[in-house]
Amino acid sequence: MTETDYLIEVHEGVAAVEPADWDGLLAAQAHPTPFMRHAYLRALEASDSVGGDTGWQPVTLTLRQRDGGALVAAAAAYLKMHSYGEYVFDWAWADAYRRYGVPYYPKLLVAVPFTPVPGSRLLARDAPTRALLLRSLGALARQTECSSVHLLFGDEADYDAARAGGWMMRQGVQFHWHNRHDVAPADQPGATPIVLPYADFADFLASLQREKRKKIAQERRRVGEAGVTFETLEGARLTEADWDFFHACYRNTYAEHHSTPYLTRDFFTRMQRTMPQHWVMFVASRGGHRVACSLIAVDHASGAAFGRYWGALESIPYVHFEACYYQPLQWCIVNRFRRFEGGAQGEHKMARGLMPARTQSAHWIAEPEFARAIGSHLKQESGTIDEYLSELDDRSPFKQG
Repeated sequence: MTETDYLIEVHEGVAAVEPADWDGLLAAQAHPTPFMRHAYLRALEASDSVGGDTGWQPVTLTLRQRDGGALVAAAAAYLKMHSYGEYVFDWAWADAYRRYGVPYYPKLLVAVPFTPVPGSRLLARDAPTRALLLRSLGALARQTECSSVHLLFGDEADYDAARAGGWMMRQGVQFHWHNRHDVAPADQPGATPIVLPYADFADFLASLQREKRKKIAQERRRVGEAGVTFETLEGARLTEADWDFFHACYRNTYAEHHSTPYLTRDFFTRMQRTMPQHWVMFVASRGGHRVACSLIAVDHASGAAFGRYWGALESIPYVHFEACYYQPLQWCIVNRFRRFEGGAQGEHKMARGLMPARTQSAHWIAEPEFARAIGSHLKQESGTIDEYLSELDDRSPFKQG
């Protein structure tokens, strides 16, 4: 089929696409995540977490066959008037544009808002339709006078298409926990080895170096001595009152940093109604009163959990580490999950058993001179990232051998 066999359309959000069509295409990708589901993206739009005056203007692209109208490719994109909520930082690029008197905004972003979780971004039936979708994003950027297009936290199929299209690649680092990869000796030569995940949290601690293990035990003991206990709430067990408490903590934490939360209360109402199976909450109480909580997203199909949000109504030492790392890791071990992604940045996570993981993004810059300068910068930055990852590997918290 040729490009003329397809109808390329731009919509004001995913509401223009049937949920079954979108989710069916997502399920066919190599690395689907719950954050790319129609219900998640639609909840962002309908709750006013994006759109309006947020600086995130949804522009959903779709490719359909002219003969029959079947959806063959789609991308959730956003016209951006700032760089907040992206977790791939291009403030220096924007400043360079400003100093030369050239507008950097608007720019076109292909990403899940406020969600630095790697996964499929260019939903496509095959490589040719993915390439056409990418070219369509470039055409949209030119038509809307955007300075650039940025594809964040995609998968290898996305980046293969971007490289083939001449886009520039950027490297980043996150910190992820993985369940144990050791294997038990097989009873018979040539037999399939048996993977033994951690039996419990104590088994995980035993895999760490002594000083790391001792520090975690001390932090957990301090939380207990402060009279703090935790309750784990999953899926349909989460009530409206639970979500109200979580959102109060979430808002308070942003307020303490003199900032405004990205997500509205209505967004979480919609999550409770449409995607309850993807959420687990860890609620901290002291003296019969709830004082803090963390929220993780979970994908049972892939055995992956994602650290998302945390908040507290009062400051208690080490409760943050317990809520955001030890309780989620304990839950992952009990439920035999394969990995826990700790989100953006955070070298301190290594002391809790989360190891460095390379992330990528792809970038198309319209202005040739800026493209050359940014390309040169990215090559230097990539070398620095390689050195940083090598250094971090040498500081592994796990026992050697």
